[in-house]
Amino acid sequence: MCGAIVTSPFDVVKTRLQSDLFREKHTTIGLAGNGTVAIPRRVNLLWHFVETTHIIRDIYREESLRALFKGLGPTLVGVIPARSINFFTYGNGKQIIANHFNHGEENTLVHLSAAACAGVATGTATNPIWVVKTRLQLATNNKPPIPAPRSMFGGSLQMIKQIAREEGIRGFYKGLSASYLGVTEGTIQWVLYEKLKRLTKDTEGKGGVLEWFGMLGSAGTAKCVATLITYPHEVIRTRLRQPMVNGKVKYTGLAQTLRLVIAEEGTRALYGGLSAHLMRVIPNAAVMYSIYEAILRWA
Repeated sequence: MCGAIVTSPFDVVKTRLQSDLFREKHTTIGLAGNGTVAIPRRVNLLWHFVETTHIIRDIYREESLRALFKGLGPTLVGVIPARSINFFTYGNGKQIIANHFNHGEENTLVHLSAAACAGVATGTATNPIWVVKTRLQLATNNKPPIPAPRSMFGGSLQMIKQIAREEGIRGFYKGLSASYLGVTEGTIQWVLYEKLKRLTKDTEGKGGVLEWFGMLGSAGTAKCVATLITYPHEVIRTRLRQPMVNGKVKYTGLAQTLRLVIAEEGTRALYGGLSAHLMRVIPNAAVMYSIYEAILRWA
């Protein structure tokens, strides 16, 4: 929850860069207040991280500090069940699969199967929460889809009512197919984490900086590699969760969204918001997995 609060601005930037609703505004950085370009767009890798800070600054100037924390309410509500379901299903799943299908021994296939089960269970259970979060993050102060909320949770409740009224129960499960596609990210992350953890096994029990560095490095590296391999599903999922524009739904399915994004914006669009996403998830993953391992070892 602390990680979600601290990295919320990066989450807002990531979601907006993934969406075509903000493509013209946020993909040309250095916009002045009248919409003119103040700084020419650059394309090198380092500049993408600089771009993220520019967008955070622009959101703060144009929409207020509160805009950088849009969707934080659903995130705080969802982070506990999401992580609990994922770690519980994976931890128990690999034991059950190993005991019943691999003579009690863990290997890569066992880890892969357990991670896939954990991803499907987590995605199915928490999808409605992330739909609400995405809708809130795509709202602007100039054209809000709901009245200005008095609190972060008040805005969430109003958004829930709006989705239920306009789209029904199915509206809360938009992007679920992309979430299932994203199971590959969690699978790669867990399998790679287990591999890296074995490589740093010599640091276990020694305590101090070396042991913590081993845990942090394993978790952060696993998350980084998994994200880079599977990131396009994040963009597709955000597009599927976008609100209707002029009463029309632009993105209707996984394959249709993929084809449409590539046709209209090119393959590069499938990596929109990647820098902001990495700045958010890698520190989160490193801390979260380290705490998880610390509790398993010492509690």
